[in-house]
Amino acid sequence: MKKIHILIIIAFLISTTCWAQESSGASSISSSSAFSFSGTMGDENQLRMQTYIWGQINKPGLYIVPDDTDLIALISFAKGPTEDAKISKIRIVRSGFGTQKNEIIEVNLEKFLETGNRELIPILMEGDTVIVPATVFYGMERVATFISKFATVLSMYSIYLSIANN
Repeated sequence: MKKIHILIIIAFLISTTCWAQESSGASSISSSSAFSFSGTMGDENQLRMQTYIWGQINKPGLYIVPDDTDLIALISFAKGPTEDAKISKIRIVRSGFGTQKNEIIEVNLEKFLETGNRELIPILMEGDTVIVPATVFYGMERVATFISKFATVLSMYSIYLSIANN
């Protein structure tokens, strides 16, 4: 009877450890497929373009923005970077249409925040994909979380073996 109780406790701990969901505070998905911002001009006079923002951003996704939108505006539309974002290495992947060639632009947003130099901030183009990477500490935290969960499972298995051998 004692072994059954211990096995039930072990099974409960393993299930809560392995399948627990972290609360990410992620925003809910909008019912529409894209976020749209009309800017300051009326809709009939405004050219719009599709841009994407991925990575460590509070609300990643597809954004339909005015054609004169810069990187700061898009990040602001997307509710800003997360606390794990590495804003010194933001990449813009620009697909060339027709005879234009593909391009990857690196932007150091941290330098802009230190200097206020607007020339460091590029204007976005149709189809640009902005990628905001995570810091090294974010990756280390994920690895540490995995190792912690794995160690918990191993310790439960060790307890089970010691009980089974007695």
